[in-house]
Amino acid sequence: MGGPRAKVFDYAVELGVDGTLAIPDGAAFMPPSEWTADHLLLAALLRCSLDSLAYHARRAGSTARASGSASGRVTKRESDGRYAFAEIDVRVEATLEPPAADPQALVAKAERDCFVGSSLTVRPRYDWQLA
Repeated sequence: MGGPRAKVFDYAVELGVDGTLAIPDGAAFMPPSEWTADHLLLAALLRCSLDSLAYHARRAGSTARASGSASGRVTKRESDGRYAFAEIDVRVEATLEPPAADPQALVAKAERDCFVGSSLTVRPRYDWQLA
């Protein structure tokens, strides 16, 4: 008999022939044609990072208002000769009300608990600007 079961989070999306992205039986949107899957991955990482910060701020008794940017570089990996993200930078600017008692611990938890960032083979470099 093992320990407690881990939580499981299931997600699904659908992509129509016209490019519309949708959640099954839910909301749909059409990304602009200039947006590639690479841009969407960066957007997912940024959104996840902001959500993770907001979650941990709430647990610490603060409210977070945040925005940010993400950028990445895709190139051929030396290890296997395949193209992949080799670098990803995430910059977050956030205001915490009230200010966090331990901002370093808060951002460490936000980085650790972003599922998208944890799923990547390249570790994102974060620049957190908290006020």
